[in-house]
Amino acid sequence: MSATLNVIFESLVIGGFVGFGVGAGAARMFHAPNVQGAGAFRTFGELNACEGDPISHFSFGLGFVFNAWASTVGAGALTSDMMHRIMPHWAAAALLSRNKNLKETLQNPKKMAFATAIVGMLVVTLLNSTAAAIPASLQSVATKVLGPASAWFINPVMPIIFWMAAIDAGKRSGAWGTVLGGLSHLIMGNAVPGIVLGILIGKGVDESGWNRTMKIFLGAVITLFILSGFFRAFDVAFLHSIYVPIPKWLIEFHKMFGSVVK
Repeated sequence: MSATLNVIFESLVIGGFVGFGVGAGAARMFHAPNVQGAGAFRTFGELNACEGDPISHFSFGLGFVFNAWASTVGAGALTSDMMHRIMPHWAAAALLSRNKNLKETLQNPKKMAFATAIVGMLVVTLLNSTAAAIPASLQSVATKVLGPASAWFINPVMPIIFWMAAIDAGKRSGAWGTVLGGLSHLIMGNAVPGIVLGILIGKGVDESGWNRTMKIFLGAVITLFILSGFFRAFDVAFLHSIYVPIPKWLIEFHKMFGSVVK
């Protein structure tokens, strides 16, 4: 009993502190560049993709609970899904269910900080306490069952949802989301980052045209894809897939930068 109480107490403290920082950081991302944000870019993109709908925020976070729980049970570790996807989305869902004004809820660092702290306390405590109570013999079973299910949700279900959101955002966002999503899937193995970037480019051009900021942003995206492809040895894999002999100099060039060529 004392061990269980220990787990609950520590989980409440950890969940509260982590949730407070995550919520404030995610909300501050909406005020950049005037205010420094402390959240992840993918969190910002995924929060935007739900378009202020509390049900969408809740269901999005729910999709990652099973993966997070399986990781907690099987490996004893809380994954980044907790901080990036479950906590901020459920906090946003709670706030937006009472007030649909984004500036007063999702984009308010103070409200998001306290709401996410409460969510963090509840979720972290739930995961840790249930994981601690499950016998070791059942932990491997839970991991084998829930792990593949969550993997299916992340890919291909999530890319399809984001691609539909890109198409719904307009022709330009749909086109950019499709192109960058396809490249992202080929290079990174997941289309979501590319689709989110495509949405941002498409909507940015719709609102302000091809101004200096958008050109710099596009240049940064192109650079990101080139570097990501290089360090993942995508160029070598592509040449191999079309049965082109891999030049020795290209392999040595990759080794100079620590890029692994299989």
